[in-house]
Amino acid sequence: MGSAEAKQFCRLDRLPTGDRRGIRCELFTKLQKAGIVVARKGIGGGFALALPATDVTAVEVVEAVDGRKALFECKGIRAQCARFGDRTPAWAVDGVCSIHALMLEAEQRARDAMAAHTLASIKGRVSTKTPKDHTGRVQEWLAARTPRRGRRRS
Repeated sequence: MGSAEAKQFCRLDRLPTGDRRGIRCELFTKLQKAGIVVARKGIGGGFALALPATDVTAVEVVEAVDGRKALFECKGIRAQCARFGDRTPAWAVDGVCSIHALMLEAEQRARDAMAAHTLASIKGRVSTKTPKDHTGRVQEWLAARTPRRGRRRS
């Protein structure tokens, strides 16, 4: 996908297009480093999937873009309970906090759910609810807004 096409996709989704080195470049660079996309140089260049869409999971894309961040950050408030003053008993802070344990479980379930879906399966889900002529209309819309190479714009 070239820069002009990427801008059109951003407009299609009403995302800010920014400058040429903006968010699109950052996202595609992260996806490239993760081995999800490859860069293609030259006319008609841009980015393409490095693997079949059936082999790329949603969790891989999320982790490539955002890293493996925790959904919840425990602040260790058990040790700061006013009831204990400055003498927090060991039992109060022993092991994983109950709230933190719940959040770790929820995070793992979310990752498992994302790992169960590939780019191809997501596309399939979208395709089942999208009118048959929608893809063609999107391609026409993009083509009408993408400048032709080698032509001067007046």
